[in-house]
Amino acid sequence: WDETHFGKMGSYYINRTFFFDVHPPLGKMLIGLAGYLSGYDGTFPFQKPGDRYEQHNYIGMRGVRLCRLVSSWLASLCFSVQLLELSKSLPAALLTAFILIFDTGCITLSQYILLDPILMFFLMGAVLSMVKCNSCADRPFSASWWFWLSLTGVSLAGAMGVKFVGLFVVLLVGLNTIYDLWDLLGNLSLSLVMFGKHLLARVLCLIVLPLALYTAMFAVHFAVLNRSGPGDGFFSSAFQSQLIGNNLHNVSIPE
Repeated sequence: WDETHFGKMGSYYINRTFFFDVHPPLGKMLIGLAGYLSGYDGTFPFQKPGDRYEQHNYIGMRGVRLCRLVSSWLASLCFSVQLLELSKSLPAALLTAFILIFDTGCITLSQYILLDPILMFFLMGAVLSMVKCNSCADRPFSASWWFWLSLTGVSLAGAMGVKFVGLFVVLLVGLNTIYDLWDLLGNLSLSLVMFGKHLLARVLCLIVLPLALYTAMFAVHFAVLNRSGPGDGFFSSAFQSQLIGNNLHNVSIPE
């Protein structure tokens, strides 16, 4: 059922048809983009689960171009986190990677048009970036430190932009940041000015940057979906007047 739902959302993006859904837009936009780049024209109706795709080019959305591609990166990300930062043990890292590679759930999820592989990619990206940034603690404000801190913020925005379950990794990074700042505050050799710089850097990269990217996703969402569709009724008359094909299109609506 989920593949039918998210496949239809991807078709809406290709057809630029406005819709209403409970999930944030990033994952569905990526599904639509993968379908568009692979030649899918957005004409399959996605009426019920199990319908045959026939001549429709669904491969790009389902596996080869997106879901299976990002799933294939998860094992590498887990291996890197374990080997380079957490256990620093090659056997433990290999075991982690093999468990993920041969996990039936991950294999199944990667075969269909779903948000879960995309979500897991951003979740793991946030964890990897966080631990890599922690490893640069002895050289703060270096290029690598800024890179991993910024990439953590980008990954947080990506996780939140796919599903609201991404809040859990935001909580994880937030607790790690609080612990880090508390440790810096207790360092008597660190001036308050330097502590303020650390605090400002984290506010910019872990709060301002993710919020800006999350807002930009919705800006793209509303810019692409400019045609009337099944989600019109959830919004105001003034908003509906901006949608091509709506009965209120270009009608002057008094405030």
